[in-house]
Amino acid sequence: MQQQNLQRKVLRTICPDARGLIARITNVCFKHELNIIQNNEFVDHRTGRFFMRTELEGIFNDKTLLADLDGALPEGSVRELHPADRRRVVILVTKEAHCLGDLLMKSEYGGLNVEIAAVVGNHETLRALVERFDLPFILVSHEGLTREQHDNNMAAVIERYEPDYVILAKYMRVLTPDFVQRFPNKIINIHHSFLPAFIGARPYHQAYERGVKIIGATAHYVNDNLDEGPIIMQDVIHVDHSYSAEDMMRAGRDVEKNVLSRALYQVLAQRVFVYGNRTIIL
Repeated sequence: MQQQNLQRKVLRTICPDARGLIARITNVCFKHELNIIQNNEFVDHRTGRFFMRTELEGIFNDKTLLADLDGALPEGSVRELHPADRRRVVILVTKEAHCLGDLLMKSEYGGLNVEIAAVVGNHETLRALVERFDLPFILVSHEGLTREQHDNNMAAVIERYEPDYVILAKYMRVLTPDFVQRFPNKIINIHHSFLPAFIGARPYHQAYERGVKIIGATAHYVNDNLDEGPIIMQDVIHVDHSYSAEDMMRAGRDVEKNVLSRALYQVLAQRVFVYGNRTIIL
């Protein structure tokens, strides 16, 4: 086996639970002379579903490997095989810089294994920041357009870059169902609240009015229901009665950028499985 021909790929399997599934999958990998670098699995006993992530190294014949897996797995199984390479993203922004700045820095200096193909915004505010990193910034203004027209223009720009994921780094517009359907399970949002609390606009002001003792942030996939997509990552910090709504906003920005980058770390490593309205992280 020539060293230069070796590839690394990630095999992701979701199927009905059955006896001997790990052996069936690993035996197929052994038959193809693939080395298992890492393997993680989980059984959801409530739904009777088996989840497995297998990182492989070797010389791949994808078509034959997947066909052999189909023969070994129960009916109703889903399997995916993707290169374990850097994933490509397009970031959508409005005016807030903290989440975008964190992603740009981590991409530049290796904190995230990601290729930022472009940043798309509906305001010019963040252009200078993006261009400091020699990345394209594309303005797609919403002025004078319906939401549907603007989203169509945004989608057309995004599709030119063929991203694996679309990241909403404090992109403060509600997306239309048609836009969401064009990128199924590929749109990741950071919400400035510990969902399901304080859905929608001005969550810190909502939290202040309720006198909360913790504030948080939630990274989740986007679906047609506002702020109700499958949750990837959450975190909180403690606050008290001395915090104004503005103090909460300042403290919350650190939580937001940290939660988003931690969620992306898992997503980019292909560790996040979406099943129904839940995620499994292996």
